[in-house]
Amino acid sequence: MSHSTAFLPLRLARTAALLACTLAAPFAASVALADALDDVLKAGVLRVAVTLDYPPFGLVDAEMRPQGYDVEFANLMAGALGVKAELVRVTAPTKIPTMATRKADLLLNIGRNEERAKVVDFTQPYAPYYIGVFGPVDQKAAGVADLAGRKVAVTRGTLEDQLLTKMAPADTHIQRYDDHSNTISSFLSGQSDLMSVGNIVAAAILEKNPPRKPEQKFLLMNSPVCAAVAKDETRLLERINSAITEIKKNGRLAAMATRWLKQPLPDNL
Repeated sequence: MSHSTAFLPLRLARTAALLACTLAAPFAASVALADALDDVLKAGVLRVAVTLDYPPFGLVDAEMRPQGYDVEFANLMAGALGVKAELVRVTAPTKIPTMATRKADLLLNIGRNEERAKVVDFTQPYAPYYIGVFGPVDQKAAGVADLAGRKVAVTRGTLEDQLLTKMAPADTHIQRYDDHSNTISSFLSGQSDLMSVGNIVAAAILEKNPPRKPEQKFLLMNSPVCAAVAKDETRLLERINSAITEIKKNGRLAAMATRWLKQPLPDNL
């Protein structure tokens, strides 16, 4: 047997393998091109991660129906894509893990920071938000240095938590809670001297006229509210950004701000 004859089966195998790869290439390319936007359009559903314990952004009414600025916003984003919104309930600590595990397509009510940007890509802002420290009239605090020895309630994993961890004196007693409801309850019941929340949330608490009223002591950060998609989901991000631009332009977002946030949208949002 000649060498050429001996290697014939090997050559045939290599040719077959090359042909298989060539035929599979278009299929592989189509799989690679499939992304979150394709999945949303195919399913007819946009899974939106929202917190429902943070009025006026997210809450449930007496009949346990989701309400609030973020709920209305979720439906608008889904409508812009021609699909229905499916709310995925999350807490502050589970927001980023929910996106990292692809259990939602869109995350609402998130502030930008470098750590989160490793996992998600942010949209343009869709609501104003100022993070501050709030307390009753009898508690004096003009800046972070005045938090020394104080008990300050904060929701675990939020920007407020991160800012206080970084900025507050070492002997500040930062009381971390897993959801916003418990953070607010801690303050209202007197378990905490102060709390750190957004100005809009503090205003919503004041509307209920509680016996222990929160007044702003000082600001920690201007942190406009953004939405986010999983990292590198560029096409979905572009569509959401376009939808936000449209509702800013047509006045729908401004109407939402007046209704839910009791304030106009800033001109530079």
